[in-house]
Amino acid sequence: MEYHNPVLLQESVDGLDIKPNGVYVDVTFGGGGHSKEILRRLGPEGKLFAFDQDEDALANALADERFVLINENFRHLKRFLRFNGIKSVDGILGDLGVSSHQFDVPERGFSTRFDAELDMRMSQKNNLNAYKVVNEYDDENLRRVFLDYGELKSAPALARTIIASRELCPIKTTDELKEVLAKYLPEKVRNKILAQIYQAIRIEVNQEMDVLKEFLEQSLEILNPEGRLSVISYHSLEDRLVKRFMKNGLFEGEPERDFFGNFSVPFKTIGKLIIPSPEEIKTNNRARSAKLRIAKKI
Repeated sequence: MEYHNPVLLQESVDGLDIKPNGVYVDVTFGGGGHSKEILRRLGPEGKLFAFDQDEDALANALADERFVLINENFRHLKRFLRFNGIKSVDGILGDLGVSSHQFDVPERGFSTRFDAELDMRMSQKNNLNAYKVVNEYDDENLRRVFLDYGELKSAPALARTIIASRELCPIKTTDELKEVLAKYLPEKVRNKILAQIYQAIRIEVNQEMDVLKEFLEQSLEILNPEGRLSVISYHSLEDRLVKRFMKNGLFEGEPERDFFGNFSVPFKTIGKLIIPSPEEIKTNNRARSAKLRIAKKI
């Protein structure tokens, strides 16, 4: 089984407008699909740094003198590039979300298809896991997770039901969680609601929104002028942050105006939103919700 089938491979790497002798970063290495394509376009003087916090991804490290794999969360992008002697780069690629491998390994607890212990950690070094969120969060925090990260209107009811159930017995596995919440999972929309519940817990466990914000802010700092940022997102929460940041360098509010009343923005967006072709979706179902945005640092 393939570790991870890279989504929008050509389009996302095209977006980097690679210079043969440039320095690039793939912040979501996974199975190495995007990294291989970047290396294919780099010359002998080029350099590629890749990040992946998942220890499983280390087995896919590429044997290439131009390549360095860093086993860290990409929220530490700037620090670990500096550690490797790099202060600025020509392009950064991010393929956000969960890898196919993480979905396909039952015991990781990411997939609604399997029964597994409540885990959902992208890095096994993470102290917070899905078990702690489900069994230790109070009513207010559970509601926040389901509402903010799952966009679930039933968030208050879900939180109440979980708390009532765990008082009798801890909820240890994904199947137990499904059983506890069964009355909120009508057959017609069962998979959709389950996906939203899992997404909400997973985002909380891995602090995905905070990580994305930190990554985008650091990307702006370390990109060279004319440097490219190419980001693939998979749900509206991620895409909204990426879109706003690329548009005006902020996550909310409006940028400042210059002396002439023009907005002062750090990026120029390149092209329009790119989504996978029907052919790609047919061969890789996980591509169906992907959105690619590309920007150039001014």
